[in-house]
Amino acid sequence: MTLHIGLLVFPKLQQLDLTGPYDVFASLPEVTVHLIWKNLDPVRSSTGLTLTPDTAFADCPPLDVICIPGGKGVDDLMEDAETLAFIRHYAQTARFVTSVCTGALVLGAAGLLRGRRATTHWAAHGLLEALGAIPVQARVVRDGNLMTGGGITAGIDFALTLVSELFGELEAQTTQLQLEYAPAPPFASGHPDTACAEVMALALERGAASLAKRQLLVTRVAAKLKSA
Repeated sequence: MTLHIGLLVFPKLQQLDLTGPYDVFASLPEVTVHLIWKNLDPVRSSTGLTLTPDTAFADCPPLDVICIPGGKGVDDLMEDAETLAFIRHYAQTARFVTSVCTGALVLGAAGLLRGRRATTHWAAHGLLEALGAIPVQARVVRDGNLMTGGGITAGIDFALTLVSELFGELEAQTTQLQLEYAPAPPFASGHPDTACAEVMALALERGAASLAKRQLLVTRVAAKLKSA
């Protein structure tokens, strides 16, 4: 029986949040991966790459897995009633409800993180609690049928972990080998725990304006969730 996995595609998403898991899932037998948006018009990622949805909201079949990537565009999604309603509807019957990076904030805005353990990109980790989540510092976090991946490249780790749950560890390891996923980064600066002070300061400076804007947004969304 074919497994249906839906990845949300939206303007200003972080393309690697989507394309990393997509390559993992699309490598599997008897899996159909849907790139889902309100319509089939091409959208531009946060870095300018054009992506084309293949499944509109109105035509989406029942999903075994729904996955929300992150990126700058999540700010708009967190107050997008149509998208949040779509996610809530499909989350009711999905075997797994998932996110990569700041896609977790969208799940939170949809009310799907209340009392659940979750993770996200390190820079947005402090926003999870306001949306009802129990923040966990980890590359991949599972809480029942909720599975969240950390920042951007963690999407591949997340996807392989999910494959192990759905198809077994042998299939997951074989997929990892086929993709030659054997990270050996040239620098030990991929996480705040290992980055030097100068690198950390520069990263925080570059993200300060975006984080301040997002903090105000999360405060507004959290207030709506409490009153709902």
